[in-house]
Amino acid sequence: MSLRDFGLLVLICLIWAGSNIISKLVVAHWGVPPLYYAAVRFALVAALTLHWLLPAPRPTWRMVLVGLLMGGGNFALLFMGFQTASPSAASVVIQVGVPFTTLLSVLILGEKIRWRRGLGIALTLLGAVVVMWSPKGIELSAGLWLIVAAAFTGSLGAVMMKQIEGVKPLQFQAWVGFSSVWPLAAMSAFMEPGQVAAGFAAGWPFVAAVVFSAVVVSILAHTAYYGLIQRYEANLIAPLTLMTPLFTIGMGVVVTNDHFDLRMGIGAALALLGVLIIALRRNQVMPLLTSLRSRLQ
Repeated sequence: MSLRDFGLLVLICLIWAGSNIISKLVVAHWGVPPLYYAAVRFALVAALTLHWLLPAPRPTWRMVLVGLLMGGGNFALLFMGFQTASPSAASVVIQVGVPFTTLLSVLILGEKIRWRRGLGIALTLLGAVVVMWSPKGIELSAGLWLIVAAAFTGSLGAVMMKQIEGVKPLQFQAWVGFSSVWPLAAMSAFMEPGQVAAGFAAGWPFVAAVVFSAVVVSILAHTAYYGLIQRYEANLIAPLTLMTPLFTIGMGVVVTNDHFDLRMGIGAALALLGVLIIALRRNQVMPLLTSLRSRLQ
């Protein structure tokens, strides 16, 4: 990989990590309801990518379902989780999406798992458990369980996406935005009274967060990342994207005062080692893993 492309990948990972921190600020510190934040984000994505909506991928129903899983469902759960979960803990727990993707690929795509990837799955899940552990047992943090649910919906969407061919990055973003904005807006209107007033109360910082999330993260960073995975092997790119949780942990400690102790460090090391083992193995699910990393931001 050239130095220029490596620098671009570092920048992309920094953008993704920054998005995690900003999302935490929006829903936990500025008081913006999570479903409303997700709805506004995808409304802007849909508006900016409307040109790429047609012609519709076939089968269209599958593309709509994938858009809901990887867009509205994933981000609704993720933002709801950020209301109580720290970005540092969330960035580790969300890694269970990688073994989820591998296991779902076995059930849906007929992928085979050998012992090395089995070890990677076990280490990743063990790392997530360590992060969620407390002296009383596994900590029943609603926020972290929502992060786990977000990882599962994104993984299911990524595996289903494997069954759709020829969808370009901006066309994918168009369908994610179009499929997600309507149910998110409806759920926000029903479940989050006063959401518009909360958005106005947050002011220009909220507007800037939405623009950053929709334009910089979803459109620019994703498109740049897609270009990298077109030029390089997924086995090279996927391990390097582990910079994202590391950057998130660092930013979380500095910006949102996340608690990070030895237990968190051990859990993070185990989870990221497991992801690394999975990512380094050549298999048909590797494109799904790189796709999942780019589309779950």
